[in-house]
Amino acid sequence: MKKSLLLFALVGILGAIPANAQEIEGSRVITTGVPFLMIAADARAAGMGDQGVATGPDAYSQQWNPAKYAFIEQQQGIGVNYTPYLSQLVNDIFLGQVTYYNRVDDRSAIGASFRYFSLGEIEARQNPDELGLLLKPNEFTLDVSYALRLSERFSLAVAGRYLRSDLKLQVDNDDASAAGSFGVDIAGYYQSEEVPVSDFYGRWKAGFNISNIGPKIQYDDAGQENFIPTNMKLGGGFDFILDPFNTVSVGLELNKLLVPSPQDFNGDGQIDSEDAREYQDIGFFSGIFKSFGDAPDGFSEEVKEVTWSLGAEYVYDDAFSLRTGYFNESDLKGSRKFATLGLGFKYTTIDIDVSYLFSTSSVRNPLENTLRFGITFGFGNEYSEY
Repeated sequence: MKKSLLLFALVGILGAIPANAQEIEGSRVITTGVPFLMIAADARAAGMGDQGVATGPDAYSQQWNPAKYAFIEQQQGIGVNYTPYLSQLVNDIFLGQVTYYNRVDDRSAIGASFRYFSLGEIEARQNPDELGLLLKPNEFTLDVSYALRLSERFSLAVAGRYLRSDLKLQVDNDDASAAGSFGVDIAGYYQSEEVPVSDFYGRWKAGFNISNIGPKIQYDDAGQENFIPTNMKLGGGFDFILDPFNTVSVGLELNKLLVPSPQDFNGDGQIDSEDAREYQDIGFFSGIFKSFGDAPDGFSEEVKEVTWSLGAEYVYDDAFSLRTGYFNESDLKGSRKFATLGLGFKYTTIDIDVSYLFSTSSVRNPLENTLRFGITFGFGNEYSEY
């Protein structure tokens, strides 16, 4: 569908297009380039409040914690997911993802994924009388990972990611070009033995992932650079294995963006162009460490930069899953608050997942009332972990 540049600006306001780091009235949102990397691309994690760093291994572990691949039971798998974006306004903005994994042996696994964010078609005009130029802005990532079990119950993984963002509007023969960067993930995953608890068995899980460690991304020739969303996830959970047919899993996940906060460096009471230039001088690596102690209001504001989510999943006979979750972000840092529901169905080696999001914040969520879909095909041998 064709849209005007006005809609393109609207998408930018809602977070689809990166913006310079600055204070927004009434809040202190930290903005980055390629923010679509922070969107849950698969329906299973989306159904549990955007939680995946310490949940059970699946085909989509590449985004959340690639170390989980070393514990996955199906030898190989391919997953495909589709997420409509701003679906109540337009019908051609979406996030798509394709993943592949291969558990090479008892100790190691590899994974790869391709994520594509399309902003649809935009008709750009210099004036009402000229023919419109049809533009198709988009962003994508391509990544690979390797996971290795260091013991029977713990694994580490490393992933490399190429980022490409083609959002610049090429009008009037302007020589527009796409921006690019790269990122690295370092992740770990722990999964305990089944332990007896009262009249049932249980299993502990924990994980971490420091993702998108990499240089800034540059969108224009003037040299303006944006941090990519370097991010730290920590999570833990417990599986209540009630009997051979019924399992209930619960989890808690904490998340912090490892990007420095915009600062009033010159102390004049506002963040101006001089402050922005000094902010630009912060390197991506030093910015990671600065992000733990640079909030303007000190420790109390640093705590508000941590989002949290609670998630639960009920599985019956490895064939049917019911999921729910809640995600919370401080009003000062973006006010993303939402509840989610999800369903999963399995037939032989095919898994189908669906999720739905309810916003509980006064700030509209671009994914509000959106259905997300995913399908996974498993093949090859099966590994038995218990």
